[in-house]
Amino acid sequence: MSRTLNLMLASSLLLAAGGAVSSEQAAMNKFDVPPELAGNPFLAASGLPFRMPPFDRIKDAHFAPAFAEGMRQQLAEIDAIAGNAVAPTFDNTLVALERSGRMLDRVSKVFFNLTAANTNDRLEVLELDLAPKLAAHNDAIMLNAKLFARVKALHARRDSLGLDAESMRLLERYYSDFMRDGGQLSDADKTKLKSMNAELATLATAFSQNVLKEINASAVIVDHRADLAGLSESAITAAAEAADAQGMNGKYLLALTNTTGQPPETDLANRALRERLQQASMARGSHGGDFDNQVVVLQIARLRAERARLLGYPNHAAYVLEDETARTPAAVNQLLAELTPPAVANAHREAAAMQAMIDADGGGFKLASYDWAYYAEKLRKQRYDFDEAQLRPYFELNSVLQNGVFYAANRLYGITFKERKDLPVYQSDVRVFEVSDADGKPLALFLADYYARSNKRGGAWMNSYVDQSGLFGTHAVVANHLNIPKPPPGEPTLLTYDEVTTMFHEFGHALHGMFSNVRYPRFSGTNVPRDFVEYPSQVNEMWADWPEVLKHYARHYKTGAAMPQALLDKVVASQKFNQGFATTEYLAAALLDQRWHQLTPEQVPVDARAFESDALKQAGVDFAPVPPRYRSTYFSHVFSGGYSAGYYAYIWSAVLDADSVEWFKENGGLSRKNGDWFRQKLLSRGGSADAMDLFRSFRGRDPKLEPLLERRGLTAAAIK
Repeated sequence: MSRTLNLMLASSLLLAAGGAVSSEQAAMNKFDVPPELAGNPFLAASGLPFRMPPFDRIKDAHFAPAFAEGMRQQLAEIDAIAGNAVAPTFDNTLVALERSGRMLDRVSKVFFNLTAANTNDRLEVLELDLAPKLAAHNDAIMLNAKLFARVKALHARRDSLGLDAESMRLLERYYSDFMRDGGQLSDADKTKLKSMNAELATLATAFSQNVLKEINASAVIVDHRADLAGLSESAITAAAEAADAQGMNGKYLLALTNTTGQPPETDLANRALRERLQQASMARGSHGGDFDNQVVVLQIARLRAERARLLGYPNHAAYVLEDETARTPAAVNQLLAELTPPAVANAHREAAAMQAMIDADGGGFKLASYDWAYYAEKLRKQRYDFDEAQLRPYFELNSVLQNGVFYAANRLYGITFKERKDLPVYQSDVRVFEVSDADGKPLALFLADYYARSNKRGGAWMNSYVDQSGLFGTHAVVANHLNIPKPPPGEPTLLTYDEVTTMFHEFGHALHGMFSNVRYPRFSGTNVPRDFVEYPSQVNEMWADWPEVLKHYARHYKTGAAMPQALLDKVVASQKFNQGFATTEYLAAALLDQRWHQLTPEQVPVDARAFESDALKQAGVDFAPVPPRYRSTYFSHVFSGGYSAGYYAYIWSAVLDADSVEWFKENGGLSRKNGDWFRQKLLSRGGSADAMDLFRSFRGRDPKLEPLLERRGLTAAAIK
């Protein structure tokens, strides 16, 4: 699919959005709306502040007819553009394309955000039904020969159109989209492409649903409280309540998260139970049963390879990377190859230190993957004289959010936040904040959805309900999602340091959306190359342990006392700890992604597990105590999300991030001057200019790799 329309239709942090009531109501007058859609909340843009979706009016039954009508309306608009008797102009073709599909846009962004954050059986059935239909709809636009002819004609005389820079980029991007989506294929090949796209859409949806169902089905049941020794009282209570909710009174349920490693492994003293958790996690999607994803993975890999060949590329990775800042698989392979040896060597050193601890305790066993988190925490405590349990009382969720995340944003950018309890939400735990700019003018709405639910996909992400757009006069409505276990009623939500960092990270994505200041929705906010989108959010993580910010939010939830300076210093000093593990498990997943997507159709294997094992060995990351962060059968980023051949993006963006953090430090850190510069040069620009040009405009030069190596303890000096 094209990036433009895929972003509109897919469930990811880059969903397109937006639309002003006046222009949309005028557009509605062009269509004869079927009587059965009377009262459907998607017929017109929301009348709520910032065009926030009216969740209190939206019912499951509204989605199917709204999708059907939205597609019908957009195809009518496309036919009008393509069949226009007037010669193509920028306004009657490109701007008209940007204006098309507003109803479909509204229903898509709400539906796919809900299927990720608050799904149910009815929505899942509809999601499977819609996948091939939306793929076909996308193809009906991107393979429209008359429409492409108009875009192509404009592109041929682009230098004579007198376009401003953003408009010129819009023309270039649309032309590229049509070319990459098969606009120049023969009719026979277009038919093949349509079939592939429909099948891939269905497979990706099935993969995603299998992952969620398998997570719930693979939860570990514990019979005896004694087996949970090491977990906090609140965690044990939550496990008991989770079991009660499943009709297993007197037992304890440990729910799985989407990553290979499971959070309870850090604290559980019972080694056998840690092993059960890890085995349940790593077996997901690959042990038979209704939710097995092995065949799905092979089918997706084969179809992607065949589609890439049809479009003129040697493999899927080459197709994807052409449109990213990396440009080629060779560039990605080189970066990953440079980082792998020092990362794996560092992981071996860390493992040796933990094995020595096991031996000193008379453990009598060899360090396994399910031991790593437990002994890493013990080693952290030994080296830095603190453990995770000491930190959590200082990381109460609301304080982290308002006195940390919001406070840092206020100091950097001058923006302020006011909670809006009068606006409807789709789930009672979701909070809404109105964001005002430094001059007091309305800027955006921010939705915070932080608690885990059985009907919510794993991980953490940002999405957009309404994109900022000068064309439509809209401000952003964005949301952050985490999966923090909800404590029993009346108890505080105390976070791990990793969860704190994740909150800052996801809010970096939110800032990218909220600060957008572009004309065309195509470029709004996070609509940037996939290997650039993580960069601003990773930069925002730096404020989590910035002394001024940390002191402001890290206060004991009972006494309000600030975290002791000595403990603060230890937190900062420990930042390079366990980086061999963290980098290796990530690189293993990134390398696995590339191995799958650099295959030709003939090279696609018949055994997914055997291929994965061989790929990890060939890449030099087959270190048993450090398995990939995601195995293939639950690697949602690449088999159902938008990161196929793109999971490397986190480390690629980390290079830019580490270099940018150095810039902030060199220029005084947390200040309005620095924040305004970052906002002006980068955050506000979205995808309206080349991503690396934006970085150079901000930094004044090309990025350097050294700051990342130093941060992760991968330099020669750090290794010694």
